[in-house]
Amino acid sequence: MLKKERAALVQRRLDELYPETPIPLDHSDAFTLLVAVLLSAQCTDKKVNEVTPELFRVAGTPQKMAALGQEKILEIIRPLGLSKQKAKSLDGLSKILIEKHAAQVPQSFEELEALPGVGHKTASVVMAQAFGVPAFPVDTHIHRLAQRWGLSNGKSVAQTEADLKKLFPRESWNKLHLQIIFYGREFCTARGCDGTKCDLCRDLYPNRKKPVALKKA
Repeated sequence: MLKKERAALVQRRLDELYPETPIPLDHSDAFTLLVAVLLSAQCTDKKVNEVTPELFRVAGTPQKMAALGQEKILEIIRPLGLSKQKAKSLDGLSKILIEKHAAQVPQSFEELEALPGVGHKTASVVMAQAFGVPAFPVDTHIHRLAQRWGLSNGKSVAQTEADLKKLFPRESWNKLHLQIIFYGREFCTARGCDGTKCDLCRDLYPNRKKPVALKKA
């Protein structure tokens, strides 16, 4: 099976499994989505969703977040990994949004990635899910599955993103990146599959006998 054929099969199967792709992080607007995605680094979405209701109750806008201050932000998000750095980033980015962007989340990759704690993946999620701009955020699930499915060599997250963008139609990116994440969490997990066990891996590579040696992100 050629790479393009594998990509087509993946998209077809994921559309069947996940016709709807709700964003797994609870939010109400672009700012709360930005905050939730930032908090999700090295942390599960479930854990983030346990913490953000209280945070958004008292600091659901850049103005309120900046007024809350780093120490009080930290008190609320302390159960999350990297909480000190995240509290510092939320305090800093809120002030920048007020000073430079009229308290609005900017709608460009360049401006988003200039904010404290906001890398390319976080910016991509916000651009895709808050503003509908085609993007292909690559997390650990996507990086893993792209290798198992023979869609990328796994050299780097940036390479995986570039490879997937070439293989799939631009209009499918925003939905597809969530579909792959859902499949990676449910069926093709880090420990539950090694490239030879889940249905998609077996269909894509029916003759594969050895586990896929993954390159980490």
